[in-house]
Amino acid sequence: MSQTKPEPATAGIETEQTSVGSVFVSNYPPYSVWNESAVPDVQNALTDDPSDDATLGLYLHIPFCRKRCKFCYFRVYTDKNSTEIDTYLNALAEEIELYGKQPALDNRPLKFVYFGGGTPSYISVKHLNTLVERIKKVFPWDTAEEVAFECEPGTLTQKKLQAIKGIGVTRLSLGVENLNDKILEENGRAHLSKEVYRIHPWIKELEFDQVNIDLISGMIGETWESWQDTVQKTIELDPDSITVYQLELPFNTVYSKDILGGDALPVADWKLKREWHQYAFEQFTQVGYEQSSAYTVLKKDKPCKFVYRDAVWQGSDMIGTGVASFSHFSGIHFQNAPSWGDYLSTIESGELPIYRAFKPTDDEKLTREMILQLKLGKINPSYFQSKFNADILALYREEFDQLQNEGMLRIHSDQDEIQLTQRGLLQVDGLLPTFYAQEYQNTRYT
Repeated sequence: MSQTKPEPATAGIETEQTSVGSVFVSNYPPYSVWNESAVPDVQNALTDDPSDDATLGLYLHIPFCRKRCKFCYFRVYTDKNSTEIDTYLNALAEEIELYGKQPALDNRPLKFVYFGGGTPSYISVKHLNTLVERIKKVFPWDTAEEVAFECEPGTLTQKKLQAIKGIGVTRLSLGVENLNDKILEENGRAHLSKEVYRIHPWIKELEFDQVNIDLISGMIGETWESWQDTVQKTIELDPDSITVYQLELPFNTVYSKDILGGDALPVADWKLKREWHQYAFEQFTQVGYEQSSAYTVLKKDKPCKFVYRDAVWQGSDMIGTGVASFSHFSGIHFQNAPSWGDYLSTIESGELPIYRAFKPTDDEKLTREMILQLKLGKINPSYFQSKFNADILALYREEFDQLQNEGMLRIHSDQDEIQLTQRGLLQVDGLLPTFYAQEYQNTRYT
């Protein structure tokens, strides 16, 4: 599994330059160690008795987009017609119906639902309503704490927004990324800023429980002036929460392929991206937002939450449906068939499209929750003592001491808290491999 140049997601960010490879850590152990041999463990878990205490979430992958962003690393399609979309959504509903027959999912309520992509807002109102009608017959979500829905501004109409609100969406997430048209065009975004302003009054009128705006620091062509302008314009849009990511270049992006092919792209280095990130959070804080994680700020005067994020980072069960989707169930990780044809043909045969899986040890489950929750900015050792009967300060004494000496975190034993410094928060994903078992360090992440 080793490679000449390890990815930051398994080796940490050791250089200031933005190199090709995954940085953002969304799971542990790395995806590259998942395999077909563990698939029977998933099937066994699904036929067991329902769990009494684990919460359950549902993820729906809608893999369609108007264009593929040059930094995008997700499984998306830009060439599917209405008939193909209909075929896929029918298969998606059939997959959920298959899950509804599994004993371990019998009568379990949903804590959260997440429509991700791709671009969920790409599909028509008719397709959306038909899909939701079928899903709710299997897994109703009227009592779910959160129904989140990702949108690309240019795909939204007033009628579609009304339909999205009508299916019970509580958190609308807008993939704005930037508000400079030249930067949006250069990076392959399908929308321009005028489309953000076109839909803004409709969204306000519908009064969603929470509206989130996504931004990316370090898009190709960014400057201090353009970033400051985007931050100010985002504040003026007055969202309930804002998420800021730092541009990374996993292997399968258009930009990464260009770089590996010999092109020299003006990619901002990590120091500059962190400076932009910090500037944005400072500005947001000054106008009434408070930091919720390394990436998110929430309005102080409005109750906002990220149920999907917090549940996944605390080991919640989540069934991921759709092509290439990831799931976590009864402590086992697994992924669906990653190709269009394999996904559809497996569903057509009446089987769940599970492609690869991984059954972690208890130690690996502990490490996973600990490193993901570190992204919140602070963790409580008592949580891990209670859930895993483990003293993380003793288990990871050397690692925590190292990061504390480097100024990345502070250990407050008397307050039952390990807190990242602002410097640590801005590069938290680069710190997480410190806690990896030796066998997973310096490997391919995916």
